[in-house]
Amino acid sequence: MAKRILAIGIEPGSADYSAFPQLTPDLVRNYIEAQLLRLRDLGFEVTSCLIDLDVTAEAGVAAALRDESFDCIVIGAGLREPKERLVLFEKVLNLAHRLAPGAAICFNTTPADTAEAVLRWVEP
Repeated sequence: MAKRILAIGIEPGSADYSAFPQLTPDLVRNYIEAQLLRLRDLGFEVTSCLIDLDVTAEAGVAAALRDESFDCIVIGAGLREPKERLVLFEKVLNLAHRLAPGAAICFNTTPADTAEAVLRWVEP
């Protein structure tokens, strides 16, 4: 049976790119899709959970965690930076800890290295 991965990140259209002018929502979306495809090509079953930056974010993550069980949860860099997102990051991390206690948790550093983050903790 394939290992199951949940990829949690900020919906690219909701992100603020002022600190990263080289990025656009379309470019980030393309990076995300390429990484999800790469994980699937490696044999993983992958669920994407892209959240907005409003009050529904926590509910979206909780729903994804309750719907399925996962071997690994990767939390995107956009949830950890900028520092104004610290509380949202903590909420997501605590939901993962509470609702998926057996899952490995990992972090990417960019939308282009998600597969490497997952591979540090689980094998296909």
